[in-house]
Amino acid sequence: MFNLNTGTGNLKREILVRLAKMQLDGNLERGTHRIPREMAPLNSEPFRCCIYHDREILKMRVAARLGHSIEEWNDDKELSEYASEALAREKPTEPMLTVLDEACNACVKAHYMVTNACQACVARSCVMNCPKKCVEISGGRAQIDASKCVNCGICMQNCPFHAIIKIPVPCEESCPVGAISKNESGKERIDYSKCTYCGACMRECPFGAMMDKGQLVDVIRKIMEGKKVAALYAPAIAAQFRAEPGQLEGALRKAGFSETYEVAVGADVTADHEAVEFEERMARGDILMTTSCCPAYVRAVKIHVPDLVPCVSETRSPMHYTAEIAKNDDSEQVTVFIGPCLAKRKEGLDDPLVDYVLSAEEIGALFVAKEIDVGECESAATARHPTASGRNFAQSGGVAAAVKLRLAHPESLKPFVINGLDREGMKKLLAFGKAASSGAPAEANLVEVMACAGGCIAGPSVIANPKVAAVQLKKYADKGK
Repeated sequence: MFNLNTGTGNLKREILVRLAKMQLDGNLERGTHRIPREMAPLNSEPFRCCIYHDREILKMRVAARLGHSIEEWNDDKELSEYASEALAREKPTEPMLTVLDEACNACVKAHYMVTNACQACVARSCVMNCPKKCVEISGGRAQIDASKCVNCGICMQNCPFHAIIKIPVPCEESCPVGAISKNESGKERIDYSKCTYCGACMRECPFGAMMDKGQLVDVIRKIMEGKKVAALYAPAIAAQFRAEPGQLEGALRKAGFSETYEVAVGADVTADHEAVEFEERMARGDILMTTSCCPAYVRAVKIHVPDLVPCVSETRSPMHYTAEIAKNDDSEQVTVFIGPCLAKRKEGLDDPLVDYVLSAEEIGALFVAKEIDVGECESAATARHPTASGRNFAQSGGVAAAVKLRLAHPESLKPFVINGLDREGMKKLLAFGKAASSGAPAEANLVEVMACAGGCIAGPSVIANPKVAAVQLKKYADKGK
C-alpha cells in the first residue's frame, strides 16, 4: 500500500516550507533555531520520551533538509551555522542519503510471532509443517523457539487463523540489494557500495530515520542572487499537480525560474536514440538490450548484475538530453532537474550539465512558501512540445512503448517490463543476466526496468498518490498527441 499521509512525511514537508519561507525573507541564518521549538512546543504531546528529545531530533531533520549529512552532526554547532554553511557551499555533497540515529527505532531483527489469536487447534499445521521443528504447543498456544527458527514463514502460511505474523524491519525489508544492516548498537547503517539510491528505505521507514539531503536552499540562493535558473521538470512532476499543460511552467516562472524545460522533450530524444540502438544491436546479433533511463536500475546492474552490463543501452537519460538542450540555449544558466527520484540526485552530481536536483516535495514546498497555486496560474508558452510517448516515460511500460513507436519494424520488438526493482525484480534481472552471459535465448529482446513499481510517478519523493498521478499523467500526455 502506498500511503502519502504520514506523520514523517508531514514533518519533512513542514520543515521544507519553513526553511523556504525564512530564506525568501532573508532570515534563514537567524531563524532556523526557532523551527524545533515552534514544531514541538512545550504543551504538545511528545513522540519520544520528552519534548526536548523531539526538538533535538527536529534539529537534525532541519540540518538534513539544509543538505547536511547527519553522520557528521556536531552537538556544539547551532542550526544557524549549518544554515550558513548551506548558503556558502558551491555544490551538494555525497552521499545522497543520511541516517538519523536518534530517530531510528533500532527495530528488532525481523521475526515471526504468535499472537493471541492462536487457538491451539488440533490440526497444528504450524507444528507439523515447520522444517526446523521449532514450533510447539505450550500453555494453550503455539510457541516459536527463536534459537531454531530460520524465518522461513511456513508456520505463518499454514496457520488457518492467521495467528502468526511477521514482524519486519521496514527499511531492511524494502531494500532489494541488502544494503541496510544494523551496527553494534542496533541502529541501521547503509552500505553505499551496495546501495542503488532507489529510495525505498526512505519511503518505508516509519520513523523517518532514512533521509535524503536537500538542495532547495541551494536553488533558492541562486534565484535570489539573480542568476538565470532553468527548471527541467520531469513528466512525473507534471502529474503531481492538477493543472493543464503550461500552468506548471507558469508556476515555475512565478517561483523565480527564468526558463522552463519539459524533460519529456529529452525523453523523445532518448526514445529516438534507443530505437536506433536497438535496431543496430539486433542487426549485429545481440539477443537483448535494456533501457537506461532509470539511474537506480543502471547502478543496480553495475554493482549487482555485472553480466547484464553489456546489454544496458548506451543512450543517455532524458534528464541529460534536456540539460544539454538548456546549456546549448545558454551555457551560463543554472540547470535544476525536478523529479520524484532519489537516484537522480546521484546522476545529477555525476553529470556536469546538471547543477541541482530538486524533489517533488521540495518544489511543492517552494510553491507553498510563495503561495503559488499551480491550478490557478496562467499558462506560460513553451517553444518545444514533446510527444505523448515522451510524457509517458513517467509510468512503467512507457519507455518500451515509446521505442516501439519509433522502430521501422515494430513487430521485431519483444518487450518485457520489470515493474519495480524489489527483490523479485532483482531475481528477474539476475535471470536475464545469466541468459545474456550464456548466449541463451531470452524471453524478450528489450527489457524496460523501473526501480519504482508503477514508474516515476511512484518515486520516493512524490506528493500525489500514484493512482491519482497516473490519471493526471494520462490527461497530460494526451495533450501531447
